[in-house]
Amino acid sequence: MKAQEMIIEIIKRLKKEYPEPKTVLNYKTPFELLVATILSAQTTDTHVNKVTESLFKKYKSMKDFADAKLETLQKDVSSVNFYRNKAKNIQAAARMLIERFNSKIPKTMDELTALPGVARKTANIIIFNVYGINEGIAVDTHVKRVAYRLGLTENEDPAKIEADLMTITQQKDWGNLSHILIFHGRKICRAKKPKHEECVLYDICPSRDI
Repeated sequence: MKAQEMIIEIIKRLKKEYPEPKTVLNYKTPFELLVATILSAQTTDTHVNKVTESLFKKYKSMKDFADAKLETLQKDVSSVNFYRNKAKNIQAAARMLIERFNSKIPKTMDELTALPGVARKTANIIIFNVYGINEGIAVDTHVKRVAYRLGLTENEDPAKIEADLMTITQQKDWGNLSHILIFHGRKICRAKKPKHEECVLYDICPSRDI
């Protein structure tokens, strides 16, 4: 099966398995999603949701984050990895959004990645989940692992993995592909012990014997 045929079948099966692909991060506003996504780097989404539950009650607006004492904000997110730098980036991003973007989350990759703490993966998540735009494919540890096991990439670098996936997929599928691979990686194609007996891709998976 060629790569293009393989990915069409993968998307078909995983869409059926995960019919509502969207981020599991909890948010009410685009800026809250930005905050949650920055916090989620090397931290589980489940833990981030626990942190933001109280965080978003205390800081109700972009201005609240911009005006906060940095030491206090750092303390409020101290249970996540690299919390000092993440808090600093969140505050700097809030200030830049207020000063340069009229308190609006921008729609373009270049503008988003200009914000402190926002790399391409985060920007992809924002652009797709907020604006429904398929700019690229967000590659996290789950996407990286599942794509490699399915033979869709041989690369380790997220940017190269994204490029490989974009080459063999239609642009309309980019945003959803990230989510369904993440869901499948969490539920079935786990790092240590994949659940082969429950996998809807087992018969076409080149790594089914691992």
